[in-house]
Amino acid sequence: MAQRCRLMWRDDLGVPGIGVEPSFAIGQRALLLREADGCVMWDCVPLATPEAIDYVRSLGGLKAIAISHPHYYGAVADWSEAFGGARVYLHGEDRAWVTRPHPSIVPWSGESCRLSDDILILRTGGHFAGGTVLHWRAAAEGRGALFTGDVAMVAMDRRSLSFMYSYPNYIPLNAPAVRRIADVVGPLAFDRIYGAWWGRNIASGAKAAFERSVRRYLGAIS
Repeated sequence: MAQRCRLMWRDDLGVPGIGVEPSFAIGQRALLLREADGCVMWDCVPLATPEAIDYVRSLGGLKAIAISHPHYYGAVADWSEAFGGARVYLHGEDRAWVTRPHPSIVPWSGESCRLSDDILILRTGGHFAGGTVLHWRAAAEGRGALFTGDVAMVAMDRRSLSFMYSYPNYIPLNAPAVRRIADVVGPLAFDRIYGAWWGRNIASGAKAAFERSVRRYLGAIS
C-alpha cells in the first residue's frame, strides 16, 4: 500500500487530520485532538508512514487512539507502536472484529470511557453493537464538539445527518437503534459535529441539526 499511496495532512475545521491519497477503501480520515499532554487520534487510517509519524510528533505525539467502530481499525497497531504503545480504545462488543490483536488494545466495556477531563467516548451502537461517538468539551472555542465517524453521517448539505445500517448496500438503520443514538447524545453540549470524511462537518448549530435530523429520519421511516 505504501508503494501506491501516501499520507497527507491538513486542517479540517480547526482540527488536524490525516488521510490517504489517492483515496483508499471508504476514504475516511483520522483526526488529532490536541491536548497539553499529547493527541488523541480519533479513528484511524490503514497506513502509518515515517513522515506522518513525524508530523504527529510535531503536534505533541499520541497519548491514545479511540476508534468509533471496526471499519476504522486501520493500522492502529502500527500507530500505537510508533508512540511507545499508546493505548487503543475500542468497545469490547466489537472485539471479534479485531484481525490483528495487539497488547495496546483496550476493549473497554459499559456505556462510556473517559480519556481526559474534556474527552469522553460513549457507546451508541448503530451499524455495530459497539459503535461509539466522542465528545470533546473544549472543542469549538469551548462550545463543544461531537465526533461521530459514520455512526451519524453528516450529509452533503453540511446541515443534517443520516443513519445507516449498511452504507455500501444502502440499508437504513432501524428506529430503535436511532433512538438509542439520540438518547446517548441528548445530554451532551456541543455546537459542532465532525463526520468521517474531509469537510463533512457541521460548523455551528450542530446539536439542533442533530435533533432535527433524528426527527426527520424517524418520520421518514415510520
